[in-house]
Amino acid sequence: MFAISLGDDGAELTPLAPWQSEEFFAHIDASRDYIGAHIGMPDAVSDLAAAQAFLRSYAQKSVDDAGYLYGIRVDGRLVGGLMFRVFSTTSGTAEVGCWLEPAAAGKGLVTRACRTIIDWAVEQRGIHRVEWYAPSENAPSLAVARRLGMRREGVLRQHYPYRGKRADMEVWSVLAPEWRAAKEAAAGGTV
Repeated sequence: MFAISLGDDGAELTPLAPWQSEEFFAHIDASRDYIGAHIGMPDAVSDLAAAQAFLRSYAQKSVDDAGYLYGIRVDGRLVGGLMFRVFSTTSGTAEVGCWLEPAAAGKGLVTRACRTIIDWAVEQRGIHRVEWYAPSENAPSLAVARRLGMRREGVLRQHYPYRGKRADMEVWSVLAPEWRAAKEAAAGGTV
């Protein structure tokens, strides 16, 4: 299996596949309340069979070039992940999603991992627009969108029911030219 280093702290980005369903389920189950505070994935991954089905659905999306799922590991241990929930080279759009266990939060792991996959999507796959959706109450997720150079496009008020109440959903995005300009600026004008 391949692994892409996310820095010198032992963090790596790896694919997640159906054969890893036991590890994936244990990871989600151990942090179910924390991860599920803002996203419904833990509800969808309710048991081992559901975890395997979830991983299979992303394996099929990958085959269809319609979505991708990655794990974030520190010293080989799964601590979170991210996904292209939507990925369309036809329209040139993709949507990134993420999650972390509590002990991994606040270390820049999601930001570093997202930079890696967004750069691949823009530079290798021709994606023009990368979107980020997050509930207005999810301050850490919104902070990642800011660090990635995304722009807040608006709020979908009371957009969806989640655990008994309607949540506002913020829409953020970065366009390929903005991504490249930010990358060039960070590199001191040379890319």
